[in-house]
This record gives sequence, C-alpha cells and structure tokens, in this order.
Amino acid sequence: MSTGEAEGRKPRADVLRNRASILEVAQRHFLAHGFGTSLESVAKEAGVGPGTLYRHFPTREALLAAVLQLRSEELVARRAELTQVADPDEALRQWMRTLEDYFSAFSGLPEPLMVAAREREPENPLTLPCDNLIATTEEYLKAAQLKGHARSSIRGYDLFLAAISVAWLKGTGAADDASLTALRTIVETGYSSGSPRQVRKR
Repeated sequence: MSTGEAEGRKPRADVLRNRASILEVAQRHFLAHGFGTSLESVAKEAGVGPGTLYRHFPTREALLAAVLQLRSEELVARRAELTQVADPDEALRQWMRTLEDYFSAFSGLPEPLMVAAREREPENPLTLPCDNLIATTEEYLKAAQLKGHARSSIRGYDLFLAAISVAWLKGTGAADDASLTALRTIVETGYSSGSPRQVRKR
C-alpha cells in the first residue's frame, strides 16, 4: 500500500467510538467538576486506558478545545438570533452576555482561555477558539462603533477580557447577583460613548 493510500484511509470504527466516548464523558465531567477534573476518571468511565485518551487528546487543553467545539452550536444559534437585532448597541450588549454565559459553562474555564488569549501560542489548541471569539466580538463592536455608541478606542480583545472577567468572578462566587448586574453595567457604560442608558434587568 502506498503512503498516499495509507494517509487517505478513514479512521477505524473503534477509534472513532473511543474518541466520541471520551468527548461525551469529558463534557459531563467538566460540567460536574470543572476544568480540573481527573482525566484518569474520564478515561475510566469512557472505557479506555489513559494512553488511549492521551493519544486522542495529548493535553488537558486539547480535550477542552474539543469539548468546546461540541458546544459551539450554541454560539452559532445565538449569532443567528442576533441577526434579528437591528440596534447594534443592543446586539453588542447581548453578545457580551452570550460570551459571559459561554465562559461560565465549566468551573475554571476562564483561566485557560485567558492564558490562551494572552499568550497566543500556536501550539495551544485553545488559541484558535479564543481568536475566533475575539474576532466575532470585534464584528459586533465595529458595528456599534459605526452606527451605535461604542467608543472608537475599545477593541474586541478588551471586551473579550471584560466578559471573561465577569464569568470568572461568577465562577468564584465572589460576586452575588447584584454585584454581577453592577459589573455588567460598568462594562456597558464603559465602552459606550453615549449617555448612560437605563439599567436593564439581566
């Protein structure tokens, strides 16, 4: 068999099953125990050995990136909904809350994402997802800068960090509902160049 034929072969069915099982179990464990969950426990429940898990996902970040990809449909659906929002300021505000909810999916999720966004290392599997989220945030921000009231000095990266910071505070339990509402208002009025609007219930 030629090299080209070998490279063109589809993965074996058991390899695909193992990967799917690992991802399904990992998602449950991340939800229940956070980013620091035991990968050995994930492998055991998935019915594979640790070596098999690490062959599919060499690092914890690689496993997290794959699980987040499974959950990306939520963001796609949310973006589709936001196309119906005519006010660019409101669309940006809703996208910011979408980011916050996404970053709050797992306990401890903000930390590895902040590291990936800051260091921008190509070998980190979380770098690309962060870059995509920052780029999408930039799109909503640009629309608000052009036709809304967002300050021209603000960057999509700044708002990405703002949303992930609020999510981090939520995850630590350091901020109650009133504080979270206040923080969201501070962020919103901070990037707005217009007069402060009436605080919405969130």
